[in-house]
Amino acid sequence: MIFALVDCNNFYASCETLFQPKLQGRPVVVLSNNDGCVVARSAEAKALGIPMGEPWHKLKALARLHGIVPLSSNYALYGDMSARVMRLLSTFSPVQDVYSVDECFLDLTGAQPSPLECARTIRYEVKRQIGLPVCVGLGPTKTLAKLANHVAKKRPQYEGVFSWHGLPTAEIAALMTSFPVNEVWGVGSRLTARLNAIGISTVRDLQQAHPATIRKQFNVCLERTVRELNGELCFGLMTSPTERQQIFSSRSFGQLISDLSPLEESVAAYATRAAEKLRTQQLLTREVGVMLRTNPFRTDLPQYQRSVSIAIPPTDDTRLIAQAAIKLLRTIYRPGFAYQKTGILLTNLISIHNRQPDLFEDVVGLSRSQSLMTAVDSINRMMGRGTIKLLAEGTDQRWAMKAEKRSPRYTTRLDELPLATTG
Repeated sequence: MIFALVDCNNFYASCETLFQPKLQGRPVVVLSNNDGCVVARSAEAKALGIPMGEPWHKLKALARLHGIVPLSSNYALYGDMSARVMRLLSTFSPVQDVYSVDECFLDLTGAQPSPLECARTIRYEVKRQIGLPVCVGLGPTKTLAKLANHVAKKRPQYEGVFSWHGLPTAEIAALMTSFPVNEVWGVGSRLTARLNAIGISTVRDLQQAHPATIRKQFNVCLERTVRELNGELCFGLMTSPTERQQIFSSRSFGQLISDLSPLEESVAAYATRAAEKLRTQQLLTREVGVMLRTNPFRTDLPQYQRSVSIAIPPTDDTRLIAQAAIKLLRTIYRPGFAYQKTGILLTNLISIHNRQPDLFEDVVGLSRSQSLMTAVDSINRMMGRGTIKLLAEGTDQRWAMKAEKRSPRYTTRLDELPLATTG
């Protein structure tokens, strides 16, 4: 088999520069919720040594010196651009495994005129049709394809596409020796420290390790990784989505909130998001949970946190879920505290196709509910999220997270489309 791992380069930052050409060549960082920490960097920002997770307030002096451009996370834009990339990639192979928002595996076995040429075409077409740069790595296993993608990114001579196929053994060994062991898929910082302690510091060292010994000292997953580094297929493609066990929707507030009313608005808004996810995945929830907490880092303030849940009839109706969530919130709310966060947890999920009919249920009401939710989702997809929403979500939403530096949602909001002007 020939696996391809297609990965968008600096995805969040690339989405931003695509719609703002003035940012090209400048160091760009994308910030987390409430503009707290760096969660994505352009190549120019990486060159300045800005680490992932660095608090933005610590970078302001460096930003002034180098002209760093900070942007709030624009998840609507990133999600839509991801969907466009994945749809295009699905046309190159009947077998696709979407691994994350910006990368996926493809089975290019038997691709014509060759898997390598197909990979080059993929890179060209994604850039031409969507405008985002990608790199493609090819290998006989997923682990080797992932590593090949890293080689494609780090070695300019391969022009964004790299394959292990046909390389001399000595060249493969040299490449694997040049990369530290933490570049292997699934090898994190803690595992790296343990591997280094027994003399395994490079990818080549791990490849040459005895699988049985690795399993005994670590676990079966790392043993399979070693086998995959040697070309033995252990991890197949996941072509169908794993059935979710729960859906969680939550955000930290842009400011501390003490009153019940804005807390209810936040819970209604998060219930709306969770219900949308239910319907997208054709699921129903049979249990709704609500959590409420203060800021644990504000030790100067009184602390409080609670969570509670309740069973409900199977549903994906936003109104019913929000209604249950607000009732739960009222039972755990306590005045006198400055709250930082609420959240909604939907559990006990089932497929909409596995729903057991109730002899006494309101069939007409159920049909109307399904029709209403379908209409709301359709309008919000067409006109932008929040075009139609529950009154309970409020209008000013002073609890909403900070996004003062967010770019327009160019592809999902008609009122935020870029305008072309004449001189």
